[in-house]
This record gives sequence, structure tokens and C-alpha cells, in this order.
Amino acid sequence: MTTSPTWTITAEPFDAPVARALWRAYYTEVSDRYYLLHEGRRTDPVELEREIAARTGAELAPPGGRLLVGRYSGEPAGTAGVRLRDAGTAELTRVFVRAELRGRGGAALLVRGAEDAARALGAGRMILDTRGDLVEARALYARLGYTETEPHNADPYADHWFGKSLGQDLR
Repeated sequence: MTTSPTWTITAEPFDAPVARALWRAYYTEVSDRYYLLHEGRRTDPVELEREIAARTGAELAPPGGRLLVGRYSGEPAGTAGVRLRDAGTAELTRVFVRAELRGRGGAALLVRGAEDAARALGAGRMILDTRGDLVEARALYARLGYTETEPHNADPYADHWFGKSLGQDLR
């Protein structure tokens, strides 16, 4: 568990009601942002429901993954997920903080908590991907010591790939 004066980060089941609600908020935001940028429209509600149902987050369950929920002053505020890709590499995913709570240090705490979870799972390296329009995410990862790498997947929505050694944590 990670804490600050107003933030608490804890592992939660991927299918807990709080986790599902935050996943819906995350997916709605990143999907709408993509479609508004590329097609000038929000996500179709039927498409949104289909994609939310298809991406349950089961890969974030132990023993090979963890889902962290951040609470700000006790209220659900954000998430970060980590899943093992192979024996030494974990992938960071679902990093999200509700818009009204951004800028208060929660995203960095969630990422640091995910790094700790990855180490506990035996990973010595963390990788992630993100999109070009998610400039805040790219800035956060760079600030936390992640460097851009060659692509490590063929995700059609990924434009940038990052990696970081977890051996030396310079908090």
C-alpha cells in the first residue's frame, strides 16, 4: 500500500465495483478523445459498451497481474494496472486519474505503486504504450524515468512505446 497525506493506493480485484466504475470512466475518456480527434465524434454508446465488456481486466488479477486503485481523501480517483509479459518484464496499463483530481500527484503515485507491484511479481523492467494525443501521459512517463523504445506490440492505437529498468528506483 502506498499513501500520501491525501492519496491512498491499494490493490483491488479487477472486477470490484470501484474498479469497474473507474475503467468505464477511463475508457470513455480515451475513446472519446480518440474519436473526437480523428473522426469529429464521440464514441458510439453501443461500441463503448461492447469494448468495455470485452476488456474486463482479467489479466490484472493475481498471480500475474495487479490492479491498483487510488483514492483521494477516501474517494475513488484513479487506477494503474500491471501484468507480467514474461519472466522479467511487466506492462503498465490503465493509468488514469479522474479529470477533476489531476495535478495533485496521484498519477505518479499510481505509477510508482505499479512499479512496486511489478517488482513483487519478479519483473526487472516495465514497458508501456500510449497514443500521440495523450501528451500528458507521455510527459508523466518521461518525468518518471521512462524512455521511448522501439514498438513492443502491434496495437493499432499505440504511437509511442516506453520502457524503464526497475532495478534502481530513484524516487
